[in-house]
Amino acid sequence: MQTGPRNLITDIAGLKVGNAQDDAIKTGSTVLLSDGPFTCGVSIMGGAPGTRETDLLAPDKTVQQVDALVLSGGSAFGLDAASAVADELRAQGRGYGVGDQVVPIVPAAILFDLLNGGTKTWAQNPYRALGARAFAAAGETFALGSVGAGTGATLASHKGGLGSASMVLPSGHTVGALVAVNALGDASPDGAHFWAAPWEIGDEFGAAGCLRTAPGTLPATKLDARNTTIAIVATDAQLTQAQCTRMATAAHDGMARALVPSHTPHDGDLVFALSTDARAMGDPQADTLWLGHAAATCLARAIARGVYHARPAPGDVRPCFQPG
Repeated sequence: MQTGPRNLITDIAGLKVGNAQDDAIKTGSTVLLSDGPFTCGVSIMGGAPGTRETDLLAPDKTVQQVDALVLSGGSAFGLDAASAVADELRAQGRGYGVGDQVVPIVPAAILFDLLNGGTKTWAQNPYRALGARAFAAAGETFALGSVGAGTGATLASHKGGLGSASMVLPSGHTVGALVAVNALGDASPDGAHFWAAPWEIGDEFGAAGCLRTAPGTLPATKLDARNTTIAIVATDAQLTQAQCTRMATAAHDGMARALVPSHTPHDGDLVFALSTDARAMGDPQADTLWLGHAAATCLARAIARGVYHARPAPGDVRPCFQPG
């Protein structure tokens, strides 16, 4: 397996990602856009999710495609970032047509970063402005770590962050992942190695290798409700909404490989999965299987990359994996 040229989700043609953050609040928002509407599904396995328009993504619902996806900090306040993105899309004439109106479909998910040392005494919800700024910043290249929705993210032992990774399959299809890592558990058993190490490509998160832990050893946790890892996996393979939903479900394996523990009652762990429908599948049965595997692998790598690239800031409540 090999990565795409950027090792980012934007290695899938037509996708763009924008980030905006407020370093005083220690929070931010991330927007994923495409050249046109895309097919999308979702799988939620955490016990405490915060979402917008995810019910619409079930395969039996009327709308089969969406116009953008938003990941945001801010708990329930962060859902307002998607409202700004919907406004921007509507101004461009993009959305689901209803009579002479268009209604942009912008599903969103949030993580809890309200107790991370930032200043949260705002008089007006800041997330609409963050969503608008992230929309305006969207491009094919973007930074990882303490940016966008990953700005104020934390783990049990370290800062979290925004991560991304990609993979090109032998079939020619590209798969990518984008994730804001803010878990109850940890991405590293000892502060030097990553749980995701078996799936690392090259030295994308340090090449420290694997570490075996003693049987029965309990991992570190925050043991509270200040959590949630939210992700997007994407492909250029032509998938139905049901197949996207299956890919989202498979991608959760990558979350479990990279974060220990994961899918807890105190995490709202969620994965969106999208298809740009650009490349037909040669063998639908085999290709669908390997797309799910690639989505899980990319997500595990993206999680480690997000933590690896986090950078320190004044007032942090957790150290960075890479100090200094």
